[in-house]
Amino acid sequence: MNAPATTTTPRLSMFQVLLCGALVVTTSMGIRHGFGLWLQPITMERGWTREAFSFAIAIQNLSWGLAGPLAGMLADRWGAFRVLLIGALCYALGLLGMASASNAALFTAMAGVLTGVAQAGTTYAVVYGVIGRNIDASRRSWAMGVTAAAGSFGQFLMVPVENWLIGHLGWQNALYVLAAAVLAIAPLAFGLREPPLQAGAHGRHQSIGSALREAFGYRSFQLLMAGYFVCGFQVVFIGVHMPSYLKDHGLSPQVATYALALIGLFNVFGTYTAGSLGQRMPKRYLLSGIYALRSVAIVVFLSVPLSPLSVYVFAAVIGFLWLSTVPPTNAVLAQIFGVQHMSMLGGFVFLSHQIGSFLGVWLGGKLYDATGSYDIVWWLAVALGVMAALVNLPVRETAIERREAVPA
Repeated sequence: MNAPATTTTPRLSMFQVLLCGALVVTTSMGIRHGFGLWLQPITMERGWTREAFSFAIAIQNLSWGLAGPLAGMLADRWGAFRVLLIGALCYALGLLGMASASNAALFTAMAGVLTGVAQAGTTYAVVYGVIGRNIDASRRSWAMGVTAAAGSFGQFLMVPVENWLIGHLGWQNALYVLAAAVLAIAPLAFGLREPPLQAGAHGRHQSIGSALREAFGYRSFQLLMAGYFVCGFQVVFIGVHMPSYLKDHGLSPQVATYALALIGLFNVFGTYTAGSLGQRMPKRYLLSGIYALRSVAIVVFLSVPLSPLSVYVFAAVIGFLWLSTVPPTNAVLAQIFGVQHMSMLGGFVFLSHQIGSFLGVWLGGKLYDATGSYDIVWWLAVALGVMAALVNLPVRETAIERREAVPA
């Protein structure tokens, strides 16, 4: 088993970590949740297909996922502060590039690659590492739920703001405003600047290579990655393509805006509830229930007549389940493997999420262009939700046993 800690590291206050972490996630996630609002204005003005825009956002999600383990590794080693500063700068440059890109390839590089890398350094994996190292295990799942709820509030707050900016300033000027706004992450990063890590502060010292071999060889880690793949597929497909889906069926753009805002609002309650329940019940059952309920919600949504009311009810339900997988998944990682390499391991699990995101957003555009309908992808999301509900049931939540303690 893990050797007991021999020294302690001074911790940041819980209030400071939660406040600064929540505001960072609110800003970063709030901006990216509204990207679906740019699909139609950009493709119509540039003369691009929906697949071209969808591919760029798919690359964004994939870049975010691929850069996540590296960002987490750097945050574990050098501190979240530096990673957040670089991420904020890249985010601003990516948004400026989205506004000025004159062809689909350049748009993909800016909106896809650069913005995706920036999100890896300004969202959950990095912030959750600080939470794991500074907040006791008895309150860790709850604290992660608070931070995830903040990201959801960002969606509720920012989506109407972004829609207003597009309508009153034009889609390019709206991106310029957001590029300036995202730089607010830089001063917030100072509140997450941790004291230097003392040797032995987290007990057993473990190299990066050993941590990776241990995690990828552990069945529960593989199952968590499989479930997170489905999470990414579902939420990014819905977030990016639902506005166009509703417009195709004759509903006004305001319905889509209100729906995305409702998703963000109810996700505040859903993520907080999931984080709180994760302290009281097995997290594998919580995750399984979330994925199963998502599939049920989609089936009901597709089965009833489409109307503003049905959209709002679906948005509220799916919003409650939207990112509620995030706190229990990350809390399980800390519970099994400890917090020394938490940001890095969380980054690898999130990579699986982003591969699912890539497929969800890209297939949405690809199959729409091929068939004129989103139906195939909707039902694929249902089937994957059932699969995710099943694969989370066997997850073991107990701390992994290690035969030897490696001296620091």
